[in-house]
Amino acid sequence: MESVPVRCPVCNRDHAYSTPAYPCPCGMPTAPPLLPDAPAVRVGHRSWNDVWVTVRCSSCAREDQWPQPELCCPCGTVLRIPVRPVAAAPPPAPPVPPAHIPLPRTAARPRPTFRPMTIRTRHDAVNAAGLYLTWLGFREVGRPGAGPASGIDLRGDGVIAQVDSSTHPATLRAVETLWLNALGASAAGVFFSLAGYATDARIRADGVGLPLFVIDLTGTPQPVNSPADELVSTGA
Repeated sequence: MESVPVRCPVCNRDHAYSTPAYPCPCGMPTAPPLLPDAPAVRVGHRSWNDVWVTVRCSSCAREDQWPQPELCCPCGTVLRIPVRPVAAAPPPAPPVPPAHIPLPRTAARPRPTFRPMTIRTRHDAVNAAGLYLTWLGFREVGRPGAGPASGIDLRGDGVIAQVDSSTHPATLRAVETLWLNALGASAAGVFFSLAGYATDARIRADGVGLPLFVIDLTGTPQPVNSPADELVSTGA
């Protein structure tokens, strides 16, 4: 698996990023080729048209569209990892979802393999978060009747969640609104974002124990704070 050093331009933390490999239709594990000498780019505004890269399979030479590699720094900054471009790219084709994502090593009990769904719309993002909450062990997860205006996109047995699919980092107000709704409902609150979190929002979430996740475009949530790590480890 290819790995490159990545430095966050905001907090100067150093990371070692390994790009995930997904199976080509021919069966060969394939990953976007990274540029080790190119600096990571901070994602400030996300566009659906520039988050896919063309990757050529080393076995069958098939070219497909894959999600642009990204990394979420602990400071809340989302970084785009540069990849080596393919000379001639065909029109975008639906990406192949990963066949297997391993369970966390610290999981308290075995769970079936989580199978993500590719995100192209806000509806997809909410559905992906719902699948993940169900995978964690929450039951009867679905959309509440009030809709996103209430600050709640998903509700289940003992859990409520918000899914921010905008191109801006989730705000302090959004995090506090979900936390207060969770307190009022005597339920666990879980926040999902596509563009990361503002610094003050992360600090507040850490202080009140609210799990924060970032969802990449394969539909795979990644924990970005300690409460989220604990939730992944123990499940619902």
